[in-house]
Amino acid sequence: MTLTRKHEERFLSAEERELVERTHHPAIAALPDDELANLRKLVRERRDRATGISRRQRREMRGKAAPKGAAPASGNEGSMMKVGLLAQAMKRLNRESSRRQKKSARSELTVNMRKALAMKRTAAKPKRPASRTAGKGMADNPNQKAEQITDPREVGRVSQFVKVGQARRDR
Repeated sequence: MTLTRKHEERFLSAEERELVERTHHPAIAALPDDELANLRKLVRERRDRATGISRRQRREMRGKAAPKGAAPASGNEGSMMKVGLLAQAMKRLNRESSRRQKKSARSELTVNMRKALAMKRTAAKPKRPASRTAGKGMADNPNQKAEQITDPREVGRVSQFVKVGQARRDR
C-alpha cells in the first residue's frame, strides 16, 4: 500500500501530515533519540485513535452501533487509509529505533572487547611448573601398577589342564 507523499496529504490532517513527514528517510535519521521516542508515542496515539474511529464507522455501517453524528457512516475507506499510513509511519519509526539499538549494542560490545584485550595484554604471564620433560628430554616414567607375579601363559595352561581333567571325569 505504498502511496506518494502527495496522496498521503489527502488522507491526513495537517498535524498528522507533519508527524508522518518526520518519519520519512532524511528527517528520521536526523532525529535525536529522545525526539524519536516522543514521535513514536505521538504516532502510536494517532494510529490507535484512527483505528478506533474506523472500527466505530464499520459498526455504524452494519447497524450494530448508534451513529455518532446525524447519520450513520456510509463508508470508512478514508479512515482505513489513514490507519494504513499511520501504521507505515509506526513501522518506519520502530525499524529506525531497532537499528539504533543494534548499532549502540554493537559499539558497546566493541568497546568491551577492546578493554578485555588490553587487560589480557597487561596481565602478568603465569608461572609454569617444572615438568618431567623440561630440559634434558623425556625422563623415565615407571609403571605404577603392581608387578605381575605369574606368566599369563602359565595361567592359560593351568585352566586348560583343569578343563581337560574335568572332561575325563565326566565321561
